[in-house]
Amino acid sequence: MGDSLSAGYGMAASQGWVALTANRLAQQKPGWRVVNASISGETSAGGAARIQTELKRTRPAVVVIALGANDGLRGLPLEQTRDNLDRMIRAAEGAKARVLLVGMRMPPNLGKAYTEGFSANYAALAKIHGVELLPFLLEPIALDRNAYQADNLHPTAAAQPKLRDHVWKALAPLVR
Repeated sequence: MGDSLSAGYGMAASQGWVALTANRLAQQKPGWRVVNASISGETSAGGAARIQTELKRTRPAVVVIALGANDGLRGLPLEQTRDNLDRMIRAAEGAKARVLLVGMRMPPNLGKAYTEGFSANYAALAKIHGVELLPFLLEPIALDRNAYQADNLHPTAAAQPKLRDHVWKALAPLVR
């Protein structure tokens, strides 16, 4: 469950980190499949509204929640984002799925209190629920301007393997 960063915005879906992860999973864990339920522009509210349907449709063993970036870019209230992510984690746990919560960071122009609170939401939720946390999806490419498309928000196709490898470190232990 993600937004444009997971949906592969600006490239063929097969080039995105989720598809690359699916390819790796198929090689290393035959029998597992990946369903990319990411939607460009999705907020945590949209994910929270959709998750029950996705859980019933796919019956996953593992749910990766990579949402919140659009909330932050829109300056939505931190409590609202946290509540939505909490609802998604609870729903996944209720469906007996293991959870990987993938965090995001916001640029400093939103103010120190907002940016720190935004990141803290992910850590707090992971601790409360005892779920796996990847603190920042874009960590391996964050400071590399060449890793982003012209909008300076979305990673290029060439950067996707680095994101796959970064996520894989947190995801692999959940795929047993």
